[in-house]
Amino acid sequence: MAASTREILVGPDQFEVITEDVVLRARLDSAIAVCVFDTVDEAGALLHLRCVARQGANPDATDTTLATELLLLDRCLETLRTAAPQARALKARIVVHLPAHSTARQACDTTLTLVGHFMQDFGAELAPVDLQCGEPRELVFRPCMGSLQVR
Repeated sequence: MAASTREILVGPDQFEVITEDVVLRARLDSAIAVCVFDTVDEAGALLHLRCVARQGANPDATDTTLATELLLLDRCLETLRTAAPQARALKARIVVHLPAHSTARQACDTTLTLVGHFMQDFGAELAPVDLQCGEPRELVFRPCMGSLQVR
């Protein structure tokens, strides 16, 4: 990676869309990262969602959380389409971290199902989900190269 390549840290419940050679980073700690890139153009996006255990007794809170996550995903993808309307050869990779013995597993699985369907509807080719439990994961994503490193 060139020393002049700019890096952007993407925090939880945030997304970043780029149209140039930029490295996107995220620290996943009970979180989902949705990485989208165009295989021809330099455009790409990173969406960082938290995996939060939802209270089973309160369906309104669960609905609100899911609606917020899907709204962020929709905003991220619409921003990508606006920034790079020529991007049509989209691929997506999803990386997940959950702490060992996490109570957020069911919430995470539900979110992953919805994100997967959303990405298919968006027309992105989706790679298998990379899910790991244990220590937090560091993600380094360089959309212009289609490069994703997870440590």
